[in-house]
Amino acid sequence: MVNTLLIIDPQNDFCDANGALSVPGASDDCLRLSNMIRRLDKQLNTIHVTMDTHHFFHIAHPIFWMDRNGKHPEPYTIITTSMIQAGDFKASAPQYQHYAIDYVSTLEKTGKYNLCIWPPHCLIGTWGHDIYPPLSLALREWESEVPGRIVDYTYKGSNVRTEHYSAIRAEVSDASDPGSRTNFALIERLKSADNIAIAGEALSHCVANTVRDLITCIPADKLVVLTDVSSNVPGFEKLGEEFTVEIETIGVRLMTSEEFLV
Repeated sequence: MVNTLLIIDPQNDFCDANGALSVPGASDDCLRLSNMIRRLDKQLNTIHVTMDTHHFFHIAHPIFWMDRNGKHPEPYTIITTSMIQAGDFKASAPQYQHYAIDYVSTLEKTGKYNLCIWPPHCLIGTWGHDIYPPLSLALREWESEVPGRIVDYTYKGSNVRTEHYSAIRAEVSDASDPGSRTNFALIERLKSADNIAIAGEALSHCVANTVRDLITCIPADKLVVLTDVSSNVPGFEKLGEEFTVEIETIGVRLMTSEEFLV
């Protein structure tokens, strides 16, 4: 049996209490996940880690937008097409105005999310972008146990024109950026496994979207969502609850990190 672990965005800005978009429970998630990695060691054939990777100027950060008073919106503001059309919000850089309307409208048509403005997070080159230290140590230990064994890192989110919750594809693909389209290389690397355990932050957003995208190309019964190593963004707990019910219904396995491969 080939066993792989896919860890979604275990970075300081999500997992540390001082992070820009700190997720309550995420630090403990990382500690439990680190314990699992040490417990399983050679039973984990591969480990894949995704990293949210943003510029400060980004369509889901305050600086991209201005309200009718010329001020940037506060984090967690929801922006809809009707708000833009009414003049409540506009792109701060005029060249993005037409695109901004199209983007928000396209998001709404998917039925998953309206545009939420997040605190600037996981900025390239900053502390917040780094892997949470206790988990980073566990990953290095896993690599050191077998010479030549390496963690596979995938970066997502550097396109300022689209959100990239899922490890597989952006919320809205950008025709000029292949990196925003389906990551077939990662899918192929995951397909070789019999068990794909999934952990990370946040359950309500990046974990949920990654699993939904994986189900379209990998049998659901290969996927295992580890329930004690992922937490929800505050205020979005219902999304996480709905997601777990949804995936269990279609055959994705749910278990704790202590139950996996016991």
